Amino acid sequence: MAPRLPPLNPLRAFEAAARHGSLTKAAAELSVTHGAVSHQIRALESALDVQLFERGGQRLKLTAHGAELLPSVSSAFAEIAGATARLTRPSSAGALSVTCVPALLSFWLLPRLSSFTARFPDIRLTLDAANDPDLIHAPAIDICVLYGDGNWTDCWSRRLTGLDLFPVVSPSLINNRPIRTIRDMKEHILLHADDGREWHTWLSAADALDLKRNAQHHMCDARLAIEAAIHGYGVALGDTVTASRFLASGQLVAPFNLAVPATDAFHVACRPDLRAAPVVQVFIDWLTAEFADMDARAEPQTAARRTIRRSTPAPRKAPPARKPAKSRKS
Repeated sequence: MAPRLPPLNPLRAFEAAARHGSLTKAAAELSVTHGAVSHQIRALESALDVQLFERGGQRLKLTAHGAELLPSVSSAFAEIAGATARLTRPSSAGALSVTCVPALLSFWLLPRLSSFTARFPDIRLTLDAANDPDLIHAPAIDICVLYGDGNWTDCWSRRLTGLDLFPVVSPSLINNRPIRTIRDMKEHILLHADDGREWHTWLSAADALDLKRNAQHHMCDARLAIEAAIHGYGVALGDTVTASRFLASGQLVAPFNLAVPATDAFHVACRPDLRAAPVVQVFIDWLTAEFADMDARAEPQTAARRTIRRSTPAPRKAPPARKPAKSRKS
């Protein structure tokens, strides 16, 4: 005789509430009312004759029984969702929606995209410039390529590569106002792509925190900072991934042989139920291979750069933030 299973809807309500730690968020995900979720959970508790959540407090907390049940329920729903995705997207053809860090999309991904479309001509791509982890769970998005620490919940993710940061400037600007030493930086505009912490880290490694600085301008992402530097507007922090082609073409130069590792890295992420879909899998595999190939080739313009590793003493004090901290790649 087949094993008797608890009713499906109460299990869905339990899994969503446990994952979010909130009845309200679970209700929003399932498109039902707060009361409906509460009723379903109580029905499940009654059917199992155990208490799954501790009552009281602002956030839901699992009991020992709830904590034991959750991994199996989550895994079962993920397998069902994965099987459904494979049925509805059975081959490496169809539509694929990808969000990508703006600088990485413009300066790294687009120049390589022809190799993907040549291999998979039946995949129709929709690309959007964004660095927002919340989009991982957006129904209209399949894959997110993000810059950050990788600590995102309820998703599958893979680290693609780290990067080093170093100043870059246009040849025309440096010819007009030479940068022979770090002290010459005081005559130039510093272009920020975050709240100032990355420049602080580089100046600390260069033992130049006391440098008197000229005007400083803040951009919403690294793409704009790099483009401003190309146009001779000031000095930006480039990186070993997105600035390499501009160094190779001579549109930018690096005045110093000093780089610092970025705290964050590039990652690819998606919802667990989409990971097994062939159309998603082929893009992730291609993307991973492209980064591996880039790391293996290690462009000489950046590979020879002296890098200050994590043994460098941490900055003594971060500069005051002009606005809430955010990634340079946002």
